[in-house]
Amino acid sequence: MNPPAATLFSQSYAEARARFLVAAEAAGLDVQSHPHPMLGRDGEALAMDVARFGAADAKRLLILSSACHGVEGFCGSAVQSALLQDAAFHRAADEAGVAVLYIHALNPYGFSWWRRVTHENVDLNRNFIDFSQPLPANPGYDEIAHALVPPHWPPTTEDQAALQAYAMKHGPRGLQAAISAGQFNHPEGLFFGGHNPTWSHITLRHVLQDHATRCERLGWVDLHTGLGPTGHGERIFSGLPHDTAGLERARAWWGDITTTFDGSSTAALLEGEMWRTAYEECAQAEYTGIALEFGTVPLLETIDALRAEQWLENHPEIGAPRAAAIKQRLRDAFYTDTDDWKHAIISQGTEVAFQACLGLAEG
Repeated sequence: MNPPAATLFSQSYAEARARFLVAAEAAGLDVQSHPHPMLGRDGEALAMDVARFGAADAKRLLILSSACHGVEGFCGSAVQSALLQDAAFHRAADEAGVAVLYIHALNPYGFSWWRRVTHENVDLNRNFIDFSQPLPANPGYDEIAHALVPPHWPPTTEDQAALQAYAMKHGPRGLQAAISAGQFNHPEGLFFGGHNPTWSHITLRHVLQDHATRCERLGWVDLHTGLGPTGHGERIFSGLPHDTAGLERARAWWGDITTTFDGSSTAALLEGEMWRTAYEECAQAEYTGIALEFGTVPLLETIDALRAEQWLENHPEIGAPRAAAIKQRLRDAFYTDTDDWKHAIISQGTEVAFQACLGLAEG
């Protein structure tokens, strides 16, 4: 019998990592840990931990990854721990000839410190670009950067008016795209894509080189929170716009699939997405992937929490009580700490994993 959903969720990175390691050991899996160069919020060691179920030379491989956006890791880690303890899931994977690669805490620093970004202040899912080429431009972000993360907090009426004026001119979706599509000119701003590959970027490539270069079919489910109706898991296609075959496979495996290319997703069209590594490092494989995005709070509330937390990062001199409130608000924007929400996440996360195994087998 599988454990109740609420017991799979943690209140800190250290607790989540301990749950993952215990569950992997109980499942008889070895864990390969990639130590992070920084320490966690409570002085704990940080790592990207990798556990593999199935043969090293399996022709079909399913990747389940968490905490690309650190503080979102509470959800993804819980789903991973649930599946590690689900004998029926591992039995189904084994019968389908599917190996499962659990990548826990792609961004362990952000997970521990309750930040969405890496220790370099980089949004990992905007960091996978060719840095030898000119960096992508985001003139919309440039226009509103001064008001989005101002030098003071809370923002003034003038700051808010600047954002409202942009929304009036370009529409709410235009404002969302300007803010979240990714930008490369403001290192102390939001959704910064970086000027170099981050530690997490480099380490993930090493993990894929070690584990995903021998399979013929590759599935990838990357777990996220923060967009959409609370508790609903949106299945967002993670593939290139011209990969129509990959999109059709995703729809066959998982049903209702949205994309950022046609505006059907709650997410904006992004620069530098992480899943591009599947095409680059695993070119031998037929790749099919989604981001499983669970809703928490309304979008504007999430954006405001991110603005406040980035201002805090830029102004660490403020008092502890105010800092703690800003941090709590950010965590709550990406983690709904209720039994109903947790049950919805585990139920849908498990369903998607089973569907991926079936899809990989049927090919």
